[in-house]
Amino acid sequence: MFEQELHDLGIPVTSKTEGGVGFTAPWSTMYWVNLKSHIASRVLWEVGRSTYNTEDDVYRAAYALPWAEWFAPSQTIKVKVGARRCPLPSLDFVTLRIKDAVCDKFVATSKRRPSVNTEQPNIKLDAFLDHSTVTFYLDTSGEPLFKRGHRITSVEAPLRENLAAGILRLAGWTPNEVLLDPMCGGGTIALEAALMARRIPPGVARQFAFERLLVHDAKIWGRMREAGRAKQLAAVPAAIYASDHDPAMVKVAQRAFQGAGVMVDIRLKESDILDLEAPADQGVMVINPPYGVRLSQREELESFYPKLGNWLKQRFAGWRAYILTADARVPKLIGLTPSKRIPLFNGDLECRLYEFVIVKGGARRRLVPPTKV
Repeated sequence: MFEQELHDLGIPVTSKTEGGVGFTAPWSTMYWVNLKSHIASRVLWEVGRSTYNTEDDVYRAAYALPWAEWFAPSQTIKVKVGARRCPLPSLDFVTLRIKDAVCDKFVATSKRRPSVNTEQPNIKLDAFLDHSTVTFYLDTSGEPLFKRGHRITSVEAPLRENLAAGILRLAGWTPNEVLLDPMCGGGTIALEAALMARRIPPGVARQFAFERLLVHDAKIWGRMREAGRAKQLAAVPAAIYASDHDPAMVKVAQRAFQGAGVMVDIRLKESDILDLEAPADQGVMVINPPYGVRLSQREELESFYPKLGNWLKQRFAGWRAYILTADARVPKLIGLTPSKRIPLFNGDLECRLYEFVIVKGGARRRLVPPTKV
């Protein structure tokens, strides 16, 4: 999904990496991906790679890199290490050795060393070790990219923005289709849809770690950000609807929409989901209901889902409905046969995105969703 997004952003050659997607491109492309990606969590710049057998090998590999070309000793750092099939006994010790190597290199070249700040560092160094190779990265994003900079109020168990964007892509939703989120919570799904529909870069309102690197070119970055703004549309092509039964959540969503400048693009109201009527003959519905982690929630959902299934069949014929849930009982309880089951993770929680194509008279004849061109 992210690989396809990179292709859409004009990066033709990509490769699968451990936990991500890699690409080789000019420095300015890194700006563009940070600015425009709806799905990425962060963009890491690979600055070095070496084979190793011991922790001392990792130290020497880190010491050999020209850190002073990339940041100043007055800046604070944090080192994060990940691994898979790594034979070394302690990643904490590896982390310490990499930090020592970076600081020792600065002392040798400039007689000063950066300080460590594990909470809000200026510079984040990532290292990844497989069974024989260590790869070093500088984090160009800083805060995770799902933090768009729009949200003012925190929400309990929020849906991450990049997951919401990914769900919309998996649903095949396009800005020319009506969208409804009838259990919107803090409004993440509708907000991401509005950004996509208006072609508003998701990173246009925030700052990035690359702005603190010595190799940062402020002029190029400024031109790229303005180019992103220039491509925005004045309005969404098709209506976006969002609602929630909780008035507090409706207010949170309203503030988020206002902060992102898309309040006029989303028709938001307070309503119980089962009181809603279809706002159009066809459209896409995305629902992120409570997952029933607590026993009381599971019991409530056992009575809710059959009602939801009847509501969909009676009022939303012609629609495609997508439900994200960690509750494997949903298809049986809802009384509809899903046409797709897509595994997803919401944080550490394994979920499924179920697609239901709603037809008149139930689900005996399944409609084929339109092919995205």
